[in-house]
Amino acid sequence: MEKAAFKEAARAQTSFLAPLEKKKLLWLAARMPASVNSDHLTGLGLLSTIGAGLGYWYASRDPVIGLLFVCAMLVANWFGDSLDGTLARYRNRQRPRYGFYVDHIVDAFGTTFLMGGLALSGFMSPSIAMPLLVVYLILSIESYLTTYTIGKFQISYWKFSPTELRILLCIGNLVLLWRPYAELLGRNFLIFDIGGVVGLIGMVAMLISAVARHTAQLYREERLP
Repeated sequence: MEKAAFKEAARAQTSFLAPLEKKKLLWLAARMPASVNSDHLTGLGLLSTIGAGLGYWYASRDPVIGLLFVCAMLVANWFGDSLDGTLARYRNRQRPRYGFYVDHIVDAFGTTFLMGGLALSGFMSPSIAMPLLVVYLILSIESYLTTYTIGKFQISYWKFSPTELRILLCIGNLVLLWRPYAELLGRNFLIFDIGGVVGLIGMVAMLISAVARHTAQLYREERLP
């Protein structure tokens, strides 16, 4: 049986740092040793996200070492997760179905470890961390469904991509070393709880907007007579 042709979805990446990031990733891909391939970088992305989760968990015992370790792991995650696809395209070694599947199932596992560690860190309440994880996973599902039904893979939302989120997390980690609490409405709250609620509201708004937009588009394109 002849295998059906596969059409790769268009990539939508419009984040703040996308133009600069693309140049840097191409620069790195051109200098990557031949012994390193995309699978190695994907593995690094997963291991570093797991490491970041463990770093958050360890921060409940030693905040300085734990939080600085998380920052190092987030940099390693950016390197592996962002460069694997660029390297495959640069070397013309694309495997679009395999790459899409592995890259995003790895992201799902890695993010679960990251948010689990954050929930155990003492710097974010589990009641905030777990809804953040759930909404992130639902937003990911929406993105993958859009990729299949519309043929557009949405990497960034409202000018934010995983790169900007990693930077915000690293900045937040450094702030935690100085001041883990902030006063709001006369009460002290964990800074990451405040940030988590803001992030949760933003992600829910992104999700509702994307679902409404894509549902309307598909309805128009497949209107019944």
